[in-house]
Amino acid sequence: MASNKNNHDTCSDGQKMPQLEKGQEISLKIEDMGTDGEGIGRLDGYTLFVKDALEGDLVRVKILKTKKRYGYARLLEVIEPSPWRVTPKCDCARACGGCQLQHCSYEKQLIWKEKKVRDCLQRIGGFAEIPMEPIMGMDKPYHYRNKAQFPVGYDKEGNLVTGFYAGRTHSIIPNTDCAIQHPCNHAILETVLSFMKTYHITAYSEKTHTGLVRHILTRVGKYTGEVMVCLIINGNKLPHSEKLVESLLSCPINGTEEGGAEENVLYDNCQIKSICLNINQEKTNRILGNKIVPLYGQTYIEDKIGDITYRISPLSFYQVNPEQTHKLYTTALEYADLQGDEVVWDLYCGIGTISLFLAQKAAKVCGVEIVPQAIEDARDNARRNGFTNAEFFVGAAEDVVPEQYEKSGGALRADVVTIDPPRKGCDEKLLRTVVQMEPEKIVYVSCDPATLARDLKYLCGEGYELKRVRACDMFGHSGHVETVVGLQRKSM
Repeated sequence: MASNKNNHDTCSDGQKMPQLEKGQEISLKIEDMGTDGEGIGRLDGYTLFVKDALEGDLVRVKILKTKKRYGYARLLEVIEPSPWRVTPKCDCARACGGCQLQHCSYEKQLIWKEKKVRDCLQRIGGFAEIPMEPIMGMDKPYHYRNKAQFPVGYDKEGNLVTGFYAGRTHSIIPNTDCAIQHPCNHAILETVLSFMKTYHITAYSEKTHTGLVRHILTRVGKYTGEVMVCLIINGNKLPHSEKLVESLLSCPINGTEEGGAEENVLYDNCQIKSICLNINQEKTNRILGNKIVPLYGQTYIEDKIGDITYRISPLSFYQVNPEQTHKLYTTALEYADLQGDEVVWDLYCGIGTISLFLAQKAAKVCGVEIVPQAIEDARDNARRNGFTNAEFFVGAAEDVVPEQYEKSGGALRADVVTIDPPRKGCDEKLLRTVVQMEPEKIVYVSCDPATLARDLKYLCGEGYELKRVRACDMFGHSGHVETVVGLQRKSM
C-alpha cells in the first residue's frame, strides 16, 4: 500500500495540496457524508469522495480521478469500521444502484438526511435560522416500496435476467428478491422469467433496438392488497400472453418474509387484479410508452391514503411509500391550516393525492398536472370519493397557472398554494405567478433539498417567511429525502 507521505503542489492561495495519482492506494479517515451518501475524507486539505464509505470509517482506497482540489476514490477495504456501519440486508446492495446506504444504520441515515436538508437551506437558500422539526422516519425501513420497474436482459453468459441497474450504468444486477420492494415481487419476477424461457420470449437490447420485453413493472396496494403486473414491450403484442396470465394467477405471492421476528410480516392479502402490457417501441431510455393493453382484469389497482381511495394506472404518479406518504400529507395539511372556506391551488397534483387530502377541509381545490392520464385518474378519484369541490387542469404548471392568471385579468387569487414538483423544482415563471396570486400560505413538498432551497430563496425574497420545515424519509437506504415546508405571507 502506498504511503500517505506525498509530494505537494502549492495552489495560488498558498495552500499545499498532496499530489495524488490515478491508481494510487492510500488509507483515509472518512469525516463526513456527501449529498448522495458517499463518504468524504480529507488528506492534507485535499477532499476525496468515496462511494460506500461511511462517516467514521478508516478505509483503504484506490484513487480513480483527481482534480485540483478534490478527487474520487474506490473503496478497497474497511480497516476500522464506523460505529454506524451495519451488514447490508441485501447481498448485492453495493453493486445495485437502488440503495446507497444499506451499510449505514437507519438511525444514522435519519440524522444525515435531516442534516442534508438543513445544509442545503443554509448554503443555497441563505437561511440563517431554520425552523426544523424532527424528521419523520419509518417504523420498518424494508419492503416498503409499492412500485418497481425491473429491466430485463441477459448476463454475460447469455442467461435471461431481471433486477436493477448498477449505479450510473445500464448493466443489470440480477435480483428477484429486493430488500426494499414488496415481497410478492419475488414470485412475480420468477414467474415472468420462467414464462419467457419456456416460450422463448426475448429480452430487449438497447444497443440493437431488438428483442421484446423491456421492463417488468409492478404495483402493490399497501392497504388493499391489489397487485398490478405490467410488461413493457417493444412490440404490439406478447406471444402466448394467455399462458402468462395463467401462470401469474397461480403463482404463490402470499407468505412471510425471512428475517428477524421484528420484521417478519405476513403478506396474506395480495391478489393480482391487473395484468397488462405497455407498448413502447421508441428508441429511448424512457421506460413507459403511452398505450396500455389489458390482458387480465383492470388496467389499474386501488389503494388508500387515510380515508381516501385512489385509482392507480401504470402511467400514474403515486408515492412509492404509502405509510410515509400518509405522514407527509398529514403534515402538509397541518401546515396549510385550512379552516373550510379557502381556495387552494395544488400544483403538480399527479392523480390528486394531495388535492383530495386538502379537499377534505377546503372550499375548493384546483389541481394542475401535465400527464393527461393522471388527470383522468384524479377526476375519477374525486368522483369516487364524493368530492365535488375539486377541479383539475391538464398541462405543465408553469404554463397553466400563468395562463389562468392572465385570463382572469390578474384577478386570480388563492388562499393556499401547494407545490410538489419533480426534482428540478419550479420554473421561475410559475413562482412569479404564485406570488402574484397572493396566497396567505404556501406549502412546498420537495424531493430535492437543493432545488427546494433555491425556490424558497426566491419566495422569501418576494414577501414570504419560512415558518415550518420537516424532512420525511420516504426512501430508506437511498440518498433521497422528502421535505415539507410551510411559508406564510408577511403582513404588508
